Amino acid sequence: MKKLMAIALALGLLGLPLGAQDKKEADRLENCGLVLKEIMDIPDDIPQDLIDKAECIIVYPSVLKAAFVVGGSYGRGAMTCRTGEHFTGPWSAPTMMALEGASVGFQLGGQATDFVLLVMNPRGARAILSSKVKLGGDASAAAGPKGRNAEASTDVTMRAEVLSYSRARGLFAGISLAGSTVRPDNGANESVYGKKIDAKDIIFKGAVRVPSSAEPLVAYLNKKSPKNLSDPDSLK
Repeated sequence: MKKLMAIALALGLLGLPLGAQDKKEADRLENCGLVLKEIMDIPDDIPQDLIDKAECIIVYPSVLKAAFVVGGSYGRGAMTCRTGEHFTGPWSAPTMMALEGASVGFQLGGQATDFVLLVMNPRGARAILSSKVKLGGDASAAAGPKGRNAEASTDVTMRAEVLSYSRARGLFAGISLAGSTVRPDNGANESVYGKKIDAKDIIFKGAVRVPSSAEPLVAYLNKKSPKNLSDPDSLK
């Protein structure tokens, strides 16, 4: 009997961290939806035409400067893409993502900063979903233009595979994340979906349903940008 009780206690203790991790990832997904909506409600926000041409969107809520200064630390968030072979369907269930810092000189001003990344073409999307991608190296990146009347068809915007934005202390701006890396967070995906699952299967195969904690994020994007208005030739 004592042995059985000891085994039961051990199993219970093993289960605690997993439950805590599940709650942590659920909170992160909820924060992603909140951050994106708040940023899109800013008058001087991300141009609508860029949202409508984006294949995927990555949100990293509350990334701290220390995460970039201390090697091995990183921000965590989520990525959702338009479904279908040519990114023309509704927005997908999210894959959890990690953002790893660039150089020690990367400045965030010491406060928590939210990041939103727009992935502008299929090549960039597939690369990010497959492995770690260095922005400005493996995938071209640029600070995104902002404002409802901003000219979004500049050469740098047209060439960039990833456009990045930041919000800190209420200030919203395009910011370059060149030198940083983004990658799927497979451990977090396992916590969210209860099984090991590849990021590409989440996005392209629709292998899982949208978790309840991510429903506000996905529903908001389906309402805000229901159709992909990219050049059809770029989606092939």
